[in-house]
Amino acid sequence: MARLTKNTEQPHCQSCHARFRSVFCDLNGQELDELDEHKGCIHVKKGQVIFQEGSRAQGLYCINDGKIKLSKTGDEGKDHIVQLVKEGDIIGYNAVLSGEPYSLTATAIEDSKICFVPKSFFFQVVESNGNLSLQIMKLLSSSLKSTQKNLTDIAQKPVRERLAEALLFLKETYGYESDEETLNVILTREEIANIVGTATETVIRLLSEFNHDQMIALNGKRIKILNHKALLKTANIFY
Repeated sequence: MARLTKNTEQPHCQSCHARFRSVFCDLNGQELDELDEHKGCIHVKKGQVIFQEGSRAQGLYCINDGKIKLSKTGDEGKDHIVQLVKEGDIIGYNAVLSGEPYSLTATAIEDSKICFVPKSFFFQVVESNGNLSLQIMKLLSSSLKSTQKNLTDIAQKPVRERLAEALLFLKETYGYESDEETLNVILTREEIANIVGTATETVIRLLSEFNHDQMIALNGKRIKILNHKALLKTANIFY
């Protein structure tokens, strides 16, 4: 598990580059200073677990830099990735608000810097700041909507459509690298399968088909989107 540190490298909330993408964006200067006093900084390596499913929730985490996956272990021991998060996102808040253990496991996809906010201080700020309460309610609503959609997709959509939609989701979440084509996240084929909800072998086969159809290009674990419109059509998404 990741360890908390208090050191000179700890990011300051007022100058945090991810602040205005966070639920803490509306805190005033004094509240941000108090948040600085109460929070701790975690530096995690790729593959390191931040919190484990079933462990006691001591607080929530705000992503300062990096990428994190949230997964749940199924009955047969297979992981299913239910959420991907980026800079400015918070994780662990569901467990903090419900008073229950963490229902998911948070693992770093790449080296990341994360701020830990103790639940006692979080509740203190929520009680005194109506805007933060509203932001949390919006976040919970969005999370519920996303969960419902994922359950519907798994029940109704063929695997080929789900994989195309997953690639589009990765693009929306993490964007492109500087070439404006390569997804700005590196996932194993198994991790992609855990997002889609299928076998790794199926993902490997379908990615090869997408590559053959020139919708994407593969370079090791890196995926380049060549035909966005074709992926939308394959995903059965229309605007």
